[in-house]
Amino acid sequence: MKLTDVIRRPLVTEKSTLQRELQNVLVFQVHIDATKIEIRQAVELLFGAKVADVRTASQHGKMKRQGRFVGRRSDWKKAYVKLQADQKVPDILEIA
Repeated sequence: MKLTDVIRRPLVTEKSTLQRELQNVLVFQVHIDATKIEIRQAVELLFGAKVADVRTASQHGKMKRQGRFVGRRSDWKKAYVKLQADQKVPDILEIA
């Protein structure tokens, strides 16, 4: 898998914003098959920041219904990426 395909999008929620500001942690939606090593390499390559730790969590897709038809969204994976203490959050991920 190419490193540019590993990170799908940043997750911007109230929880992830607090973690970014207080703990220097970035939260991303990543490819379902991505490993912690691939996520670390992708963040270091794309954002130029040194990574201290990577934690991942697999999320199950929600059940959705449209009238009498029931479907299910796809499962997905998110990654919590902790930057080293001397690193700052990349400007591209800062929200003004």
